[in-house]
Amino acid sequence: MPDIPFGFALPGGQPPDPNDPAQMQQFMSQLQHLLSAPGSGPVNWDLARQVAASQLAAVGDPAVSPFERNAVEDALRIADLWLEPATSWPTGIRASVAWNRNEWIYKTLDVWRKLCDPVASRMVGAMGDLVPPEARAQLGPMQSMVATLGGALFGGQLGQALGSLAAEVLSAGDIGLPLGPAGTAALIPANIRAYGEGLELPEDEVRLYVALREAAHQRLFQHVPWLRGHVLTAVENYAAGIRVNREAIEEAMGRVDPTDPESMQAIALEGIFTPEDTPAQKASLARLETVLALVEGWVCHVVDTAAGERLPNVVRLGEAFRRRRAAGGPAEQTFAALVGLELRPRRLREASVLWAALTEHRGIAGRDAIWGHPDLLPSDDDFADPEAFAAGGLDLDDELSSFDFSAPGGPEEKAPGGDTPPRPDEGDDTDKS
Repeated sequence: MPDIPFGFALPGGQPPDPNDPAQMQQFMSQLQHLLSAPGSGPVNWDLARQVAASQLAAVGDPAVSPFERNAVEDALRIADLWLEPATSWPTGIRASVAWNRNEWIYKTLDVWRKLCDPVASRMVGAMGDLVPPEARAQLGPMQSMVATLGGALFGGQLGQALGSLAAEVLSAGDIGLPLGPAGTAALIPANIRAYGEGLELPEDEVRLYVALREAAHQRLFQHVPWLRGHVLTAVENYAAGIRVNREAIEEAMGRVDPTDPESMQAIALEGIFTPEDTPAQKASLARLETVLALVEGWVCHVVDTAAGERLPNVVRLGEAFRRRRAAGGPAEQTFAALVGLELRPRRLREASVLWAALTEHRGIAGRDAIWGHPDLLPSDDDFADPEAFAAGGLDLDDELSSFDFSAPGGPEEKAPGGDTPPRPDEGDDTDKS
């Protein structure tokens, strides 16, 4: 009879004997203790929250002071005023808030769930496949515990990654995805302060620049109703082509000790997920990188236009943020290694040049009209010659009149999980506090 897989051991280091009821009972008792954290599905999100909170407790999570809250509200209000002449849309902000690091995790967890659950499902399935067929009948109820273990393992790893990200992100839209509640502009004062110290720039100037970026993200995602679902679907489609490295799973699971719950957090899952080297996956990656670059490029162009000569260090800030987004911070790199998703706009500079060319040739309204439908957006090939695309003489009125906006892919496109992005004029139950 084969040994129980994954390297689990009883006290003393010996694996349990499947033919020994006493050993199996002791083993299952230890495993149940290990998996005592509540949760269901491919990721134990309750455990992820607990691990992230524990990690933040170690590094610190300063409370938002009344002064910081007022400063954030003022910065977002000023940012919205500065953006008025730089965009064709009115404000997209319905609530201006200042979050601590734990609040960022809590408020963005629903979107992370949509992004990570499909990848985690494949890992859990691969873990189940590691059990030899002849041993599955002996495992009985432990078959479902394998899935629970996978959810706990992935939850612990994600918790560490999210805890690290929470200590770095500057706003709700900082990494280019619509992570927070629609219409809620949020800044993280503690992280902005630390980032400004690293740049050796005044905190109020850095805060205002971050507020401009956040307010621009809100305008774009609020007034382009299909964009939220389009971006999340691009991420989901790319994730669907990620391959699970079963050898890496088996090696990682071999380090789990059911007598030591902390061994769950010591396991590194990096390398378990790798993109499939297929034409379909390469095309999916290109679409994802293009849409991330277009969103970030539009934000950078609009923000730098709005800031103009108002911010003394706008050039330095703009360059710092471009490098930061193009390279990704340490926590973002950890997240990419964990789930196989690189949320970086690799062609950010080319996209910024393209939006600048569109503004020059078509004006602000003509530039923003490109967001009228996903089929109107520039393709990856258009990045090579932005002037040609901008001067192409596209008659948007004729183009838009040929689209069926009620068809899939139009403005009513749904995000993964079935959520329809709210329209700008819809109510919002977001906490306004």
